[in-house]
Parts: sequence; structure tokens; C-alpha cells
Amino acid sequence: MSDTPAPGGSDKPMHFIREIITADVQAKRVPGVVTRFPPEPNGYLHIGHAKAICLDFGMAIEFGGRCHLRMDDTNPAKESVEYAENIKKDVHWLGFDWGEHFYYSAHYFERMYEVARDLIRKDKAYVCELTQEQWKEYRGVPTRPGKESPFRNRPAAESLELFARMRAGEFPDGTLCLRAKIDMASPNMHLRDPVIYRIMREPHYLTGDTWVIYPMYDFAHPLEDAFEGITHSLCTLEFEVHRPLYDWVVEQLDLPYRPHQYEFARLNLSYTVMSKRKLLELVQLKLVNGWDDPRMPTVCGLRRRGYPAAAIRRFCEIIGITKYESLTDVALLEHCVRDALNKSATRRMAVLDPLKVTVENADALPASINAVNNPEDPSAGSREIPFGRELLIERDDFMEVAPPKYFRLAPGKSVRLRYAGFLTCTGVQKDATGEVTGITCKWDPPSAELKVKGTIHWVPAAQAVTTEVRLYDRLFTVEQPDAHETKDFKEFLNPDSLTVTRALVEPALAGAKPGEAFQFERVGYFVADSEDSRPGAPVFNRTVTLKDAWAKAK
Repeated sequence: MSDTPAPGGSDKPMHFIREIITADVQAKRVPGVVTRFPPEPNGYLHIGHAKAICLDFGMAIEFGGRCHLRMDDTNPAKESVEYAENIKKDVHWLGFDWGEHFYYSAHYFERMYEVARDLIRKDKAYVCELTQEQWKEYRGVPTRPGKESPFRNRPAAESLELFARMRAGEFPDGTLCLRAKIDMASPNMHLRDPVIYRIMREPHYLTGDTWVIYPMYDFAHPLEDAFEGITHSLCTLEFEVHRPLYDWVVEQLDLPYRPHQYEFARLNLSYTVMSKRKLLELVQLKLVNGWDDPRMPTVCGLRRRGYPAAAIRRFCEIIGITKYESLTDVALLEHCVRDALNKSATRRMAVLDPLKVTVENADALPASINAVNNPEDPSAGSREIPFGRELLIERDDFMEVAPPKYFRLAPGKSVRLRYAGFLTCTGVQKDATGEVTGITCKWDPPSAELKVKGTIHWVPAAQAVTTEVRLYDRLFTVEQPDAHETKDFKEFLNPDSLTVTRALVEPALAGAKPGEAFQFERVGYFVADSEDSRPGAPVFNRTVTLKDAWAKAK
């Protein structure tokens, strides 16, 4: 990776895709930069797609071009309107806009069909009747050439007639297909007369029953890029071996400029899985609560968990664009989330495991305490928190018998009370079993000259609001749950990935709006759940802990 400045005076480091585009623009090899993001609407987008989105749209923005959003919907058996609409929502939420350049592969079906007919006329495609078993036999293996189909040299007129009858629905699924005529001896298996059209009686969410034949991805993708004038077709590395077929297809067209495909390493993230199939399995088996479960790596799941779009974009920028596969630690993503939320999240106090504190000198107490909303943002202002004789603190902020370096409350010990002076423990109350049920304390104002090392948070007992809190953790217990040779990835599901509890929060949190982000001081970053929160009764999802607890565990 070069550290050469990017075009336009940007201080972003160069990466190889940026270098390619820069060279093409400077040499005037392209009329302008046009990229595309072409997801298949067969599932919800995940954080890996976010990397591609940031690259595709980012390069277009950086070079003053445009990026198209295209639904790659050539396999109707697995695709739906639901997925397509959520893809659009996710791309918008990440901060990108395609303007008027939104497309469906389905809108090109007639045009693709005519291209296929033209290939037949040019003796570059033929209708094949080999069975699936025969197809495997004739195709050969990488170390041995394949055999030509007995139908390879059938007259073009005959293939044209059969292709038209395929379209008309005269043949059962899987009985005939259209194959490109390339090279059965090629070491690249994708060039051994690949199938470019198959019969599939499956209604399409856009075209209904209009079509019973559908183009294969490797045929449709380069055609769509060519039709739309894409200059830089950016794909992940698994498509590198497909590039010769991509080039072959576009070479058959009469174009003023041919699109070019470039490949980059996909995102592999620790403690999760990035396969749509495996994510769908988790949803279908109800091992998670839908695609937007905050434990899922889906964009909608991350949004519901409270991850800011800016943090995801920053993460995608930091990890860079390379040509080699690697595993990215999810801790880096969490770091970006913490960094963004530290600057933007409103501060509030919440107690998850309460212990009652009774203040002895209640007559000295102010009626309320003024607290800043965000020390990182003075413009966020402040709020008043009710104060009184009875407070609630975290149970683990008190120990009856404290070790030497314990700096929180203990009999005779003092702590700083967040925003509200000092507490000194003067007594302990217990039940019949000996469990501590409450403590008494003496209060001193902030002006008191007490030397203490510990600060604890609190909420007013009388005005505290009880709310549901969902403590989310990583979905899997190992870094690469789908890399084990003998175990299924589901065996590594984290049984503690979700803990639902109740919390007592300061009264200002009762008015939290769905999607509003907070730092519960000393506890973590939280967001009001977008689905289950109600007016006056928010539900809070833990977005991320204040510190990376997993780093210590490792």
C-alpha cells in the first residue's frame, strides 16, 4: 500500500483500487468514473457488504463520478421484494445515495435474451441437452481437459428454435440449457462452455411468470455493467477466476468502452459468520430474533444495536483495500463505535443491580443536581437530576470487607458521587440471612476537601424509572466459528450473547426516543431499541461496553 496522497488533495492513503482509478483518469482511459454496488436480494446486507458499499460509492464520490445501485435478481427462487427494499434502506442509512441510478437485472431480461440469440447466430452459443450427470462427466477436472458436448456443433438455426421454445416453456426444468462456446480444454473451468441460461419455473418478484428461463450470474453481470457504462466493476477475490469469462462476454458486444473487473479481499470479521446462507440458517432456526437481531452482523442488526453509520464507514476506511485475505478483529470495529459514541452520545446514569443508600444528613441535601449531557460537546448543555435522602448505587460499588486497593464504598470509606459531592459509609443494614440490604451514608458537598480515589454513579430512588435492558455480547465464543473441520459453526454459539435484565435509570431516560444513543456512565453505551421501545417505556440495547472485556479474557 502506498502513502501517496489521493486526488483532490485528500490525505487518505492510496490503496490499489484508488491507484488504478487514478491512473485511468489521468491517462483519460475512461470518460468518467462509474461504479456499481450489485447485491443479490436473497438476504440482508451485512458488515462485509458495508465494506463494498463504502468502496463502490466512495470511489465514485472521490473521483466526481457516480455509483449505481443494482439488484442482481437473476435467481428468483431465493429473492424477494423484502430483501430488495431493505438493501435500499441500508445503503441510504450508511450515508450513500444512488440518485436516479437504481436498476434491476430483471429490467434487462429482454435485452440479455437478444444478446444470447446473437451469440447463437455467431456460433458462440448453443443449446445443450446433456443431463446433470453427463455435464459433470463432460466438464472434466482442472487437471484434465473436458469433452465437447455432442450438441456443441448443432446448427445455429436449430439452437435458435430450441432457445425460443425454452423461453416459451415447452421443456421441463433442467432438461435444456444454453451454453457459451468457448474452450473445453481451458485450464479455467469457468471457460469450459459455461451455462449462460437455464430453465427455471419460478415466479420473479418483479416479472411474475413472464420468464421461465433466466441468465446465469456470470453472463448477466458483465452485460449489466456494459449496458450501464460501468468503468470499474469492483468484486471480491472469489470472482477473480471468473474474470476471463467476464471479459469474454463483454468482448462479444460492440461497445465504445469495455468495463473492467477488479478484485479485492472481502472482509472476514472475528467472532461472527459472513455467509448469507449461514445467517439465514440462524434466522430460520430461531437461534436469533430475526435478521435485525442486534447480535447479527447485518447492517440492520448493527443499526438496531446502536452502531453509528459513521463508525462503520470509519472502520471500512481503516481496514483498507488489499488483495490478500485476512481476519479482522471485531475489537477494531468496536473501537470505532466507542470513538464515535464518545463524541456524540448523551450521558445518563443507570443502575443495573441496585443497592439503597440512605443519607443521614438529608437536611443538607440540594433538591437537584446539575449534570452535563456530554463533556465532549459543550453545546449539548446539561440537565437537572432530582436528589434526595434515598439513592440507588450499584451493589458491587460497596463491600463490607474491602481489600486494600478497593476505592469504592466500604464502612468508614468515602467516594465521590458523580456530579453530587461525596458519600461516606456510616452503617450497614442486613436481612436475616446476612445479605446487605442497604447502607447509610453521610453526604458532603462538592466543595468538601475529601481525598478520595473512587467515583461512583447513582440514581434517585424516588424518581428512578424501571426499564428493560438487553446486554448483548458476541454471538460466538471463538474467532472463526465456521473454520472448524469437524464441528458445525452453530456449536460455537455464545450462550451468554444476550442477557435481559431490569435497570433503574434517571428520570430523563423515560423520554428516550427509539434509536437515541446514550452512555450509561461507568456501564456502557446503549441505544433505545427501535422496535420495542414505547413512549415513556424505552427498552435499551447495550451497543458496546466502555472497554474491551474480551481483550483481557484472551
